[in-house]
Amino acid sequence: MVLKLFQIFDTDEKVPENESTSSNHSPPIWLFWKAKRYIVTLMVFLGLINTYLLRVNLSVAIVAMTQYYNVTLPNGTIEQVRDFDWDSKVQGYLLSSFFYGYVFTQLIGAYLGIKYGGRIVIATGIGLASILTLLTPVVAQVNVYLFIIVRILEGLFEGFIVPSTLILWRNWVPPLERCRLLTISISGTYLGTVICLPMSSALASKFGWESIFYVTGASGCLWCLFWLLLVVDSPSDDKTISKEELHYITSSLQESRMENNTKVPIWSILTSVPAWGLHIAVSCELWGFYTLLTQIPKFMKYILKFDLSSSGLVSALPYLSVTVMVQLAGRLSDYIQAKNKFSNGFIRKSFVAFGFGIQFLFIIISIYWLSPVTTTLCLTVAVGFGGFSMAGFSVNSLDLSPQFAGIIVGLSNTIATLPGIVSPILTGYIVTDEKNVDQWRIVFCIAGCVYLFGAILYCLIGSGELQPWDQSKESPERE
Repeated sequence: MVLKLFQIFDTDEKVPENESTSSNHSPPIWLFWKAKRYIVTLMVFLGLINTYLLRVNLSVAIVAMTQYYNVTLPNGTIEQVRDFDWDSKVQGYLLSSFFYGYVFTQLIGAYLGIKYGGRIVIATGIGLASILTLLTPVVAQVNVYLFIIVRILEGLFEGFIVPSTLILWRNWVPPLERCRLLTISISGTYLGTVICLPMSSALASKFGWESIFYVTGASGCLWCLFWLLLVVDSPSDDKTISKEELHYITSSLQESRMENNTKVPIWSILTSVPAWGLHIAVSCELWGFYTLLTQIPKFMKYILKFDLSSSGLVSALPYLSVTVMVQLAGRLSDYIQAKNKFSNGFIRKSFVAFGFGIQFLFIIISIYWLSPVTTTLCLTVAVGFGGFSMAGFSVNSLDLSPQFAGIIVGLSNTIATLPGIVSPILTGYIVTDEKNVDQWRIVFCIAGCVYLFGAILYCLIGSGELQPWDQSKESPERE
């Protein structure tokens, strides 16, 4: 049994005999510099870390920006003041404003990625969002409405990123490595949260809330420089890739290659029931994710009584758990798929149902078994097992349609952005007293029920099979 587990998570490639023998040249993934597709995976991983540094920074910064501190007046009187007098409703609009822009550019990002290549679109999205982040401390001092506009613009530019990565993956990732390499890169979103929450708390405590935006903005700009130096849109354009790896990637992806003049079956995509199963699953996962992402720092401070510096560290624990769990789940999914005993659809549904079920159970327990230790532990488990649901649906767009995965993901993220808009605003109206645990229970119970709803719907209408409107099976190479 122990040997079996080591076989599942062994870093060397396991490829069926009928696959290209070139795959035998694949090094272990920890030797990432020896395979260019691993370098691309690492750079996407780091890029997604930066997108979440830029996105999550306000969740901690807003606590520092609105908390009271003592000021000694010239006459010796001590007065409590705060930098920004924003009530819970204004804070809810600020936390959700990023998603006002994010919702509009998902499909645009997919289109631009197809037309111009994912490399330049991703760099543009992160680069411009980083510059706006550097300007945030000045903007916030001017006017709250201007602050909201800047956050909307950041969301607009970050909306390009995820759909464009799917365009990049279409050219770089062999089918039997999809789940593993995609979950490695996607875990950057969680690790970005893990890094951002404690880092932001430490920066705010030592250097003031302004330093949060300066550090995260500068990090994004630095990443863009390395991205443009190291990454190209396809293996055939890469002058540093080995002949063996180039042959392995191109031969394994030949059947799903898309010609430039291929017509996008937009109506078929919009009316596809399995695609809607994916959209619903992503939306339900992100409802809980965004709820916790935007509210955990405040919940930790006002309900569990952590101070600002420690609340950032404790708030990061759930995202550290999902960073690890999504790796294991992705590896396990690829292993089961390679055994060829279960259909793609069964594997995807099993992982989503299991992940959502655990999340539903533990998020409810966390708010009723209330203590600093038990609540933190339950939230860590709840968010962590989101890695299983992510391993189920993160590659589902490539199952349904390798050619149009970017379009499907763009549509999924457009729909799934609505929770990012609604959840913080709804929480702002529900939690009018941040020290009232009963109000927080309503928020957590809503999130738990959304997970349960997503599990049921995805199992009923989701699929892991290639859809008839995908034209890759009709490509000339296959005939």
